[in-house]
Amino acid sequence: MKFLKLEKKSNIAFVSFIRNKSLNALNSQTLKELINLNRKIESDSKIKVVVYRSEGEHFSAGADIKEKQKKLSRLEIWKTNLGKETIESILRLDQISIASLKGYCLGGAACIASACDFRIASKSTMVGYPEINLGMNLNWFGLPLLLRLIGPSKTKKMVIGGELENASTLFEWGFVDELCDNKELEKKTLSLAKKYASKPTLPAQMIKRSLNALVYQNDQSIMHMDYDQFLLAREYSEK
Repeated sequence: MKFLKLEKKSNIAFVSFIRNKSLNALNSQTLKELINLNRKIESDSKIKVVVYRSEGEHFSAGADIKEKQKKLSRLEIWKTNLGKETIESILRLDQISIASLKGYCLGGAACIASACDFRIASKSTMVGYPEINLGMNLNWFGLPLLLRLIGPSKTKKMVIGGELENASTLFEWGFVDELCDNKELEKKTLSLAKKYASKPTLPAQMIKRSLNALVYQNDQSIMHMDYDQFLLAREYSEK
């Protein structure tokens, strides 16, 4: 892997973004690596908890809008949605997933964080969905994920407003489950991961799978065209 690093400590897997010079922006290769890695983790019965984190000062600046795009037909573009595939690869995990956040967590990165079971954040964390300011709507299954965490009014504020929210506000809203000082993030993340790794594996994973099915079943049927809407919005904004 070029843009990700995997470390295993006992029954906990730590997946780190290491594209630090680009604020860990999620280019196509990073997403492909994450999808493939999540598939391997999913089939590894020894792993009980997965932690997504980053090296450097920021979790991720989101989708890499500076990435040079390959020339594809409209049909090829329509059939390619690595972002949503990444989110689905996280939601499919039976293992408990934790996002350890710091610095910027924007757009697609916020979708990744919201797809995890828990989010722990340092006080430096800033989360935002800047898509609307770029003339695009939010896809990557981001709307229902955010809605389930903070409710409709605050979801509209974040996604339509397109402004950054700080960690303290996000903790009050329920987006962040635990808040800590920057220097304590690694220690607190490990403590949270060990807590859930200590639980009996089978019932923990059965409960998670049932809850996800209850929560997201209707969302999947409603949001099956979110990428289509994204492409239409992008095409409209380019005219």
